[in-house]
Amino acid sequence: MLILSLAMLSTSLTLFAEIALPAMFTDNMVLQQQTDAPIWGTAKAKKNVKVTTSWDKKTYTVQAGIDGNWTIKVKTPAASLTPFTITFSDGKAFVLKNVLIGEVWICSGQSNMEMPVAGWGKVKNNQQEVANANYPNIRLLHVSKRTANVPLNDLKLENGGWKECSPASIPEFSSVAYFFGRNLFQNLNIPIGLINTSWGGTIAETWMSAETAETMPDFTERVKNMKGKSDEEQQVMYLEQLKSWEENIKNVDCGYKNKVAIFTIPGFDDASWKTMPVPGMWESKLSFIFDGVAWFRKTITIPEDWAGKDLKLSLGAIDDNDVTFFNGEQIGSSDGFMTARNYTIPGKLVKGGTAALTIRILDTAGDGGFYGGNMSLSLSDNQKLDLTGDWKCIFGTKLRDLPQTPSSPINNPNRPTVLYNAMIHPLVPYAIRGAIWYQGEANADRAYQYREVFPLLIADWRKQFNKDLAFYFVQLANYMKVDKEPVESNWAELREAQAQTLHLENTGMAVTIDIGEAGDIHPKNKQDVGLRLALAARANTYGQKIAFSGPIYDTYKMEGNKVRISFKYTNDGLKTNDGQAVKGFAMAGLDHKFHWADATIEGNEVVVTCPEVSFPVAVRYAWANNPVCNLYNGAGLPTSPFRTDDWQGNTYGNNK
Repeated sequence: MLILSLAMLSTSLTLFAEIALPAMFTDNMVLQQQTDAPIWGTAKAKKNVKVTTSWDKKTYTVQAGIDGNWTIKVKTPAASLTPFTITFSDGKAFVLKNVLIGEVWICSGQSNMEMPVAGWGKVKNNQQEVANANYPNIRLLHVSKRTANVPLNDLKLENGGWKECSPASIPEFSSVAYFFGRNLFQNLNIPIGLINTSWGGTIAETWMSAETAETMPDFTERVKNMKGKSDEEQQVMYLEQLKSWEENIKNVDCGYKNKVAIFTIPGFDDASWKTMPVPGMWESKLSFIFDGVAWFRKTITIPEDWAGKDLKLSLGAIDDNDVTFFNGEQIGSSDGFMTARNYTIPGKLVKGGTAALTIRILDTAGDGGFYGGNMSLSLSDNQKLDLTGDWKCIFGTKLRDLPQTPSSPINNPNRPTVLYNAMIHPLVPYAIRGAIWYQGEANADRAYQYREVFPLLIADWRKQFNKDLAFYFVQLANYMKVDKEPVESNWAELREAQAQTLHLENTGMAVTIDIGEAGDIHPKNKQDVGLRLALAARANTYGQKIAFSGPIYDTYKMEGNKVRISFKYTNDGLKTNDGQAVKGFAMAGLDHKFHWADATIEGNEVVVTCPEVSFPVAVRYAWANNPVCNLYNGAGLPTSPFRTDDWQGNTYGNNK
């Protein structure tokens, strides 16, 4: 035992025998200009560490603690295109080369921030964009995807650290981050450091610290149950909670009667159900926004010679969780939207002739449905039934009406705090100028809650990095089918929550209501997204006298049967981008029923009327998932969607 202890002690000392830096401190890095920039690492306990910066030939000395940790702050000059070095020594020296002093930005959010220039994203003109990405003074740091239940001290990184922006380094990097940074560089002519830490499909609360998340009653219990527990401990808790939840859900799920899954029984009459082509998401295939339990059924014909033989069922990935039945018998279940579903149907259940395949899907946020891939029922590689095509479906109990859904820790980034712990905390206290953020799709069904979550996240990051952190974000783009009549909209409510966040100082919003795509939640025009974020930064952070925002609703005045709307940021007056009459306005009277309205531009105001409404009490603009709207300012920037009323919307009270 003594020998083992000595060996362990020797190993521990070896780790601290030389200076070690966190993964993000590499050649090609960018330090924030004109600040006291923290640098930290480990060394042998009580060892003196010397740090020498070439821009001022100054040497800083710090003594490592008993645990080997040390931190020092170095003074940085004004931004310069001149590369510098930083030398570290505890008696044995090493050097970080090609270090630039400039502006550092964190770029975070879900898939529309993650979406790369090429890779799976393939933005507009991606081949040309990649070929032209020769900007060695823009530096890229790409944080790897990772979760953690407790704050980590170091990152995992793609490509080994900071890289110069080039056709070789840009294809898999965030397109929004790149186009933002490119515009800053082109207009400021100083080095730009971009830290891409993003993960598709993730909720906002996963990106905030436990200390902050637990202050919200909606998250307090979940955070409390996570803190200090390993994935294994949490998985045990999860399985216990899931068993209880599955029993409770049978009492409210319309697919069960006396706890029997009646929708799975062969011969069940599903004629009244909707039909949806699979694979696909019901948000895009049916233009139907829904979080909760959905049931899908497909009647298939089993060849007679397959009877009595084990069959392989492949369904691809399903968003989020599924329970799958064959002829009324449960044959498998899986959690997580990234998990491919591959189940075995035991031969004892297999008979020739007609059979019913039924899938109960629980969607907890964002899109729901089938991602695609191999969807088949097979006896062998050469004997397969294709399961793509039309399925019958019914949307049952909404998430808000279900008991709180347990959350598995396995491969699950959508738990409060876990991405902050692994992908943000290790960056603290690196000196940065600000953050850009593109997220919200995954929280759209809890839009009212987002009014609290989003400002809280910003305050949290400012607490971690610095109180003056600039924070610019993208308002959700237009998506899904165009509605013929005015309707309620979860995405409109989320956009409203984002716009309300502008009440926080040092924030800005890029409106993208005109550059989305009806059939793609990942629109290809990321160039204008990056541009509009950069306009906000250039105006508000760097003091350039430029237009940076489209019109923002300010006040309204009732004038008989008319409503006069005034705006901020009209910049040389209002206009339509197509020269046509103003589109996108709706008006409601005392019955709260909205009708399309006529709108006329009068200078910096819009006057709205509607033949069906003699006494108007509310006006809305671009209030839809995918609105038809065309109001811009003189600088060519679109008007943010808004409403004058505060009537309870679809997501009011939905906190699950």
